[in-house]
Amino acid sequence: MANEVPSPCSRCQELQARLDQLQDRLSQVEEQLAQARKDSSTSSKPPSSDIVKPAKAPPANGRAKRQRGGQPGHPRHQRLDFPPEAVTVHPHRLDHCPDCGQALQDADTAPRVIQQIEVIEQPVRIEEHQGLASWCPHCQKIHYAPLPDTVEAGGLFGPRLTALVAFLKGVCHASFSTIRKFLRDVAQVTVSRGHLAKIIAKVSAALATTHTQLEEALTRQGYLNVDETGHKDNGERFWTWCFRAEDFTVFHIDASRGSGVLLDLLGADFQGVLGCDYFSAYRKYMRECGIVVQFCLAHLIRDVKFLLTLPDPQEQAYGQRLRESLRELFRLIHQREQWSDVIFSTALAAARDRILRQATEEVPAGTHAQNLAKRFRKHGAAYFRFVTTPGIEPTNNLAEQAIRFVVIDRHITQGTRSQTGRQWCERIWTVIASCAQQGRSVWDFLCTAVQAHFTGKAAPSLLPVPP
Repeated sequence: MANEVPSPCSRCQELQARLDQLQDRLSQVEEQLAQARKDSSTSSKPPSSDIVKPAKAPPANGRAKRQRGGQPGHPRHQRLDFPPEAVTVHPHRLDHCPDCGQALQDADTAPRVIQQIEVIEQPVRIEEHQGLASWCPHCQKIHYAPLPDTVEAGGLFGPRLTALVAFLKGVCHASFSTIRKFLRDVAQVTVSRGHLAKIIAKVSAALATTHTQLEEALTRQGYLNVDETGHKDNGERFWTWCFRAEDFTVFHIDASRGSGVLLDLLGADFQGVLGCDYFSAYRKYMRECGIVVQFCLAHLIRDVKFLLTLPDPQEQAYGQRLRESLRELFRLIHQREQWSDVIFSTALAAARDRILRQATEEVPAGTHAQNLAKRFRKHGAAYFRFVTTPGIEPTNNLAEQAIRFVVIDRHITQGTRSQTGRQWCERIWTVIASCAQQGRSVWDFLCTAVQAHFTGKAAPSLLPVPP
């Protein structure tokens, strides 16, 4: 019996089925490729994870490329002269005219001045404190005169040099080897790395009370931005938590990235608003303790932009609608000064309602679009808490900015090796960030804290002073 030849119709059906199968496979591969191509602009990945950064967009039509240095129309910034009491004046006088060689007379004209700063040859002074011995005939003992507290507690390094080592270690991210070279070559003081570690331990102890005060004050804040980043301690994975209040910032290093850290530091009855990203620990803390949260809109925008990279045109269109609505919201925020409070609040509420409506209606069947719509249905209101609660930020940028120098320190120092090291990092990072917020000098604060610690006085505070 001859082989049966399939009819043209059945053959077309087979080819169509095969084509549908290949199209499904192609969609899966394109979606996997989009996932692999996620970068800092379409996800919560840090910018440092972008191996190849896209080229900068060319300037708009009619605009020239921006040149280096000061820009046209910007005010010129010049250094102010040092006050007379801080300057040693060295007058330089001409003996004769450089053109004709004749004698010169003093001119009634201000001199040409250049103020120059120089490091002195020996930038430290070395003092010897002697506790003179006295003999007591009655007790038949030798007694030594007590030395000043700063000498007894400081030992080899005085308070200011101790503070300088802490400044180099904490603010300048210098290693013990680098500090040792600086002291040896510049200050002409030779010291071991082990002794430098002991000095840092002294400064850490001087900052302990300051750090504890700020940690305890977290529970009383009306608004906190929170973020976390990785930390290595002796090869083990830890997490650096950053709590940024209006007037201060607290860092806390913990082995956990879970909601238990929030519960330990803020408690179950925290009454403020928590600004954060959509990480699960914050959602659990919010769910179990009834905490009011402002989720970061910047992270949401990245997730929306990711939809534009997917192969499904319906998901792309869904993402495009959401992105345009979010852009309109931020345009309103940037035009805040042009509106009255009532009009601005009404416009914000209308923009919020439009976003929530577009996010939950006519949602494509794609997985990513459905997940985003589910997020809006469950936590949409938490993305727009700033609309009804004035004074809070729509993004978590404040915490991310505060934690940035910690990431730099991690890359340079490679982390810590013990609980002592973790405590030092928590305390010095807290001081650095809080002083920056308050417009205070970290150097002056360290000097004051070390002096107080050496003399047994109360540690200086970074708590905001009530008006």
